[in-house]
Amino acid sequence: MSTGGAEAASAAAEGMASAAYLAGDAVREARELVAELCRHFYLQGWVTGTGGSITVKANDPAVPLAQQLIVMSPSGVQKERMVADDMYVMAADGKIISAPRAKPWPHKHPKCSDCAPLFMKSYLMRGAGAVIHSHGMETCMATMLVPGAKEFRMTHMEMIKGIKGHGYRDELVIPIIENTPYEYELTDSLAEAIKAYPKATAVLVRNHGIYVWGDSWINAKTQAECYHYLLDAAVKMYQLGIDWTTPEHGPINSAKRLRTVISPDVPNGAHAAKSSKRCVVLDIEGTTTPISFVTDVMFPYARDNVRKHLISTYDSEETKEDIELLRIQVEEDLRNGVVGAVSVAPSDAGKEEVINSLVTNVESMIKADRKITSLKQLQGHIWRTGFESKELHGVVFEDVPGALKDWQSHGVKVYIYSSGSREAQRLLFGHSSHGDLRQYLCGFFDTTTGNKREARSYFEITKSLGVDKPSEILFITDVFEEAVAAKSAGLDVIISIRPGNAPLPENHGFRTISSFSEI
Repeated sequence: MSTGGAEAASAAAEGMASAAYLAGDAVREARELVAELCRHFYLQGWVTGTGGSITVKANDPAVPLAQQLIVMSPSGVQKERMVADDMYVMAADGKIISAPRAKPWPHKHPKCSDCAPLFMKSYLMRGAGAVIHSHGMETCMATMLVPGAKEFRMTHMEMIKGIKGHGYRDELVIPIIENTPYEYELTDSLAEAIKAYPKATAVLVRNHGIYVWGDSWINAKTQAECYHYLLDAAVKMYQLGIDWTTPEHGPINSAKRLRTVISPDVPNGAHAAKSSKRCVVLDIEGTTTPISFVTDVMFPYARDNVRKHLISTYDSEETKEDIELLRIQVEEDLRNGVVGAVSVAPSDAGKEEVINSLVTNVESMIKADRKITSLKQLQGHIWRTGFESKELHGVVFEDVPGALKDWQSHGVKVYIYSSGSREAQRLLFGHSSHGDLRQYLCGFFDTTTGNKREARSYFEITKSLGVDKPSEILFITDVFEEAVAAKSAGLDVIISIRPGNAPLPENHGFRTISSFSEI
């Protein structure tokens, strides 16, 4: 047979296989499942008034997830009355390959979901197996609790354990994007949120609803139920005056003010007559923790174990995500001529080649102390192994535990803002030589919030914390450039002077301390 004949035969065989897949049990069952879920979610109040939508991959074990057909509920129709034949079927790239028939008046013609472009972002950027878009009342109201906030935060609630990658003591962070007149206009902002929050499995749309995804319809449904429960709890806690963002869940805004917070403009040793601080935000290196612990213990541990970690976890979804983030970063580094960057071997080059190229890049990034999300996320996963195996123990200065307890007892919320990933921060404080200190912390910020030397990052933190004005936040750091950025955003700032910290410029203009006991 000629080459052209062979190619034609192959294409014909592929077409027959695709037709068989479309007409097979996997697609039929997915259609029926979406109709069933729509009826169920209607009763929950998630898809009333024809709003909301659901989509699932047609699961055929013979077809890779990335190539599986997509079944999607239509827009503008009564969700509780839909049947299997009302569904759209799409190729993996979003192209419509099967559309439902029009129904007689007064039914509207079922059109392709306005959510389709947003669903595709979840499929393509997260490798999702199902996505749920809900208009549940709680998902809308929760975005109104802190006007202008870019994130919803909650901690110490049992149902947080139902969210992928979270435990009871972890802080749940859901990005919030602003609503638009038309659903498709949300596509870019949703994609930006997915990229900025690599661990998120949901995005809230202010005054609108929520998008939730999972690797299967069961996982997406389970998480959606947990999100709705938690958001509903937050609204009810707000109505009762209970703070949903802190571990102790005390009364909102009724706690005592910090007794002795000193204004940066007040000379050392003198106490401000009145304090208006509601929050303290702490850096880690050189502030709560010796720089030497990070440079001499944490970094070497990550560097020495990166190959071992990648080999042992190479096929896990978590490590696949880490590798993809590193690929993106390395490609950017190569375009910008960053010293030490080398091309990452393609996946089909084999596991060993991919790992060798990754190790070379990671070692170079660590040596240069790069403050980039892809490196910090991988380091966090390596450190997790070290902390869980008790090879690592978090180190903090002796004055830190007492200060954290004192701040909490006086109603001051304490947060961490570090270039290390949120997971790495939780590990350090959760496995410290003084025990689990996370009980005194209300939340964690990392480079997904923004560069620590840029004022806009502190503006974002101010919005997230829900204070009336930036000056209600005290930021403590050892880095002069971070202090300048925070001050320009309106925060009060104190610079920490600890052993091993870099010297400060003369006449820097900031108040300094050598121990939290001085505050």
